[in-house]
Amino acid sequence: MQMLNDILHELGISKVKLARFLGVSRQMVYNYLELDDINKWPKDKKVLLLNLLGIKTVEEIKDLKIDTDYIMSVENRLNSLCDANHMDHNERINIYHGLGKKQADLLHNIIDFMKEHLEDDQSGEGYHTYLYLYHFMQAMESSDELKYILGYVAKSTGFVKPMEYVFDEEEQFALESLMFSAMTSYHNYHKYRSGGRNVSQTKANEIKAKLAEAHRRFVNQIEQKQEERMSRTLELNTIKIQALKELGYTEINEKNASEVFEKIAEIQSRKVYD
Repeated sequence: MQMLNDILHELGISKVKLARFLGVSRQMVYNYLELDDINKWPKDKKVLLLNLLGIKTVEEIKDLKIDTDYIMSVENRLNSLCDANHMDHNERINIYHGLGKKQADLLHNIIDFMKEHLEDDQSGEGYHTYLYLYHFMQAMESSDELKYILGYVAKSTGFVKPMEYVFDEEEQFALESLMFSAMTSYHNYHKYRSGGRNVSQTKANEIKAKLAEAHRRFVNQIEQKQEERMSRTLELNTIKIQALKELGYTEINEKNASEVFEKIAEIQSRKVYD
């Protein structure tokens, strides 16, 4: 049964997703996976699992080859067999309103995946992981390269074919190449740290010094951006106060918002501040 658990992990199939596919609770899936033999599963659930894996007998599990093509074929079967009707009707109306089936299924899978990991989170690390992921998605609104990073991760973990380009191909190609070089350097650094390579203390100190200098530049760049953002915020606040003063208002409200914004634009064009 450990082999099945490993296969499900490699395929990226969470317990929540498998439970929805089998039409049982997540706890029931845990109960199934604790059994020492898949043949002890209810017959209909065993047949569903074998169909999902694209095999006819339990014995074929040990011969499965988990590669990109196989992962994609299982994902396609999962999406086609795990009908969206398994979703709660009110949930579909409230959360998935306006989405096509493919988009709704994707959102549902993301929510299921995150919910499972947040429920099992004991250290708080899961919360911060998904908080950072949320910030990552927020940043994607103004940074195309973050989408290319997602493509790199999907490819390097085998979920997407390496020559698939769904964004700007030239830009995606460039960032993937640079990401590969950076990650190779990172893994080499860990080999040095663990003593996996015969490296002198002098060389180790040189590596640490280079990393420290790079991180210092990274921090300085962030602090500079924060200062610029704060400066811009103060500037806009000054312009807003100026606009309200010239119009004889004390605050922006629904009635005067359009007029105030026009005045703000006018002041910005004049570049004159009282």
